Amino acid sequence: MSDQQDPVHQVLASYRAAVFAKDVSAFIALYADDLHVFDMWGHWSLRGIDAWRRLVVDWFASLRDERVVVTFDEVELLQHGDLAIGHAFVEYAAIDAEGRPLRSLENRLSIALRKSGGEWKILHEHTSAPIDHASAKAIFKRRG
Repeated sequence: MSDQQDPVHQVLASYRAAVFAKDVSAFIALYADDLHVFDMWGHWSLRGIDAWRRLVVDWFASLRDERVVVTFDEVELLQHGDLAIGHAFVEYAAIDAEGRPLRSLENRLSIALRKSGGEWKILHEHTSAPIDHASAKAIFKRRG
């Protein structure tokens, strides 16, 4: 199975495009209505598409004229029938309206997908970053 055919790579490509476009509808369409998210930002847990939509609307609005370039690295996939699990390292790099880099952070992403009605949807998403023991602060860069 090529990267372009497997459900994880397909969903991640759509994720990347929706974030760059700040397209709430396209982004939310990647998720199952009954999803459960363990997000890094401000919430231990989010349940359901409506809670996730509110967070995404706020995220995209906070960007104003900035865009976010999402890059996935070391993507791995396990698929069995109508279920798939994937994990990757992900970088979110903010750029200004002219395309100049502003800031970036990296974290870890795990997703569980379910195929329903011929479409793969994210059923569970978990993002995290390691914590430095000495400072108790998240580490947002894998290298250097």
